[in-house]
Amino acid sequence: MGLFDKLASWLGLKKKEVHVLCLGLDNSGKTTIINKLKPYNAQAQDIVPTIGFIYHSLCLICQVKVDTEISGNIIINLKHRRIPILFFANKMDLRDAVSSVKVSHLLTLENIKDKPWQICASDALKGEGLQEGVDWLQGMS
Repeated sequence: MGLFDKLASWLGLKKKEVHVLCLGLDNSGKTTIINKLKPYNAQAQDIVPTIGFIYHSLCLICQVKVDTEISGNIIINLKHRRIPILFFANKMDLRDAVSSVKVSHLLTLENIKDKPWQICASDALKGEGLQEGVDWLQGMS
């Protein structure tokens, strides 16, 4: 650990590392959301799957998966843990987009009783709604 890392740790400024699993359908905006959260100078022009990056005081280690690739192992590991779940109702810029309230109802999110959860309407291309979701996640950590 370097001098600045030690000093930051003593002052309580140490970055907290969190692991994020981003799940969603093909072409739902998973990687675009993650890319938009990166500092501007680190954002990719061509969207490719992301591994990890620093976001304010959090070091996000991201793993992007399409919902059909979810293994039983991931579900078993998370089932009994009180991990916050953030849903982005993305692509709100589209004419036929369903509201986040309607998405919540269709997914019956109100039935999730054992984990804190939040749903945010978003447009990942413009970055709209993303900050609200990340702010909620930071409040959960």
